[in-house]
Amino acid sequence: MTSGGLGRIEAGGVAVLDTPYPDAGAVIEATGSLDALAEAKVVRRIPLDGDAGTGLPAPIARPRAVWGIGMNYHSKAELTGRPVPDEPVLYLAAPSSVCGPGAAVRLPAGQTAEMDYEAEIAVVIGRTLDHAAEDDAWSAVAAVTAANDMTCRDIMKRTGWPVLAKSFPGFTPLGASLLGRDEITRPDAIGVRSWVRGESRQDSSSADMIFPIPELLARISRYAVLHPGDVVLTGTPAGTGQDRGDFLRPGDTVRVEIDGVLPLTIRVRA
Repeated sequence: MTSGGLGRIEAGGVAVLDTPYPDAGAVIEATGSLDALAEAKVVRRIPLDGDAGTGLPAPIARPRAVWGIGMNYHSKAELTGRPVPDEPVLYLAAPSSVCGPGAAVRLPAGQTAEMDYEAEIAVVIGRTLDHAAEDDAWSAVAAVTAANDMTCRDIMKRTGWPVLAKSFPGFTPLGASLLGRDEITRPDAIGVRSWVRGESRQDSSSADMIFPIPELLARISRYAVLHPGDVVLTGTPAGTGQDRGDFLRPGDTVRVEIDGVLPLTIRVRA
């Protein structure tokens, strides 16, 4: 999605499309996928600059719901010495926390000293899932994108509520583009990486997940119905600020890359 409408990433730029849909979320909620955009007429082309994707809005600007999971990578469990969970540790974040690439995310001054980053694969639901079987769950995915599931670790410990630690304005950056499900040949091998201040921090893939994406979606659907346009954040590998004892501060940049998706970069401001 661009500031001028929906677009496809092609030939090193964005092909802006003639479509009745205001954003990608509307396409997915109406049709269940991004297929409706495949044959849309191109009205103009916009080149992508060196920091591809910066300045594009979040492709799903206001999800119906934002689900997340704690401790879903073996590397994270091993590093912390915590046992591998038998059930996913699930939570919701406020949809108002969503922002797009290039955003300046405010550090909640006076409330936290432990603002953290979490590179994650975000799954966008395309078809309703209600008590779904694991074998059926992947077919209900519309697309994936990059996410930075930002968290105030000290607020989490103090309140015991992930929703409070993760729902500050801009704390759920999404983007910069969507990768349709049919373009993903190996959902069990999607790369996820992060950089902070230009330094590599996380480098893993969905192969290391404790609850793979289809199983995770099926398990959530046992307790709550997942609707088209919902976003599910699938967990973060080892290498967060919590793991390193090095939290975010004003002026920091965080870059997240998911295979097949334009990079997602945000800046922390005072």
